[in-house]
Amino acid sequence: MRKFIRFSDNSGFTLIELVIIIVVLGIIAAVAIPRYQNISVEAKESACRGSLGALRSAISIWFANEAAKGGTPSYPPIDSLRALGIVMEHAIPVNPYQRTNPDSIVTGGVKGAVVGTSGGWAYNDSTGQIWPNTNIIGENQW
Repeated sequence: MRKFIRFSDNSGFTLIELVIIIVVLGIIAAVAIPRYQNISVEAKESACRGSLGALRSAISIWFANEAAKGGTPSYPPIDSLRALGIVMEHAIPVNPYQRTNPDSIVTGGVKGAVVGTSGGWAYNDSTGQIWPNTNIIGENQW
């Protein structure tokens, strides 16, 4: 003899249970979204600091090598900084705050001052200073 399983017509969620789930998901989203936005800002800042560290290290090594060779230390000219294999072994790191020309280097005057609209990095070859060439608040203080 076969037994039939009967399902109750009362299975499922009530409207109140669904509303409670939606409210809980909304609260979770409201807490998580600002934290995610803060993480992306911190990631850009870290990437920018890392790129600046690589550039400044290469410039310092150039300066030390010039001092050891001829006794007259000098910072690399901007064309040597742009060319592969002279100062930087690999391509110029990208400025994460720029969408246009993020890997360009322009001649800069005073550290922190934005030069033109080309983006990338600004470099003063008389002082060896390099900084992000962007108008994002807080990035030019490095």
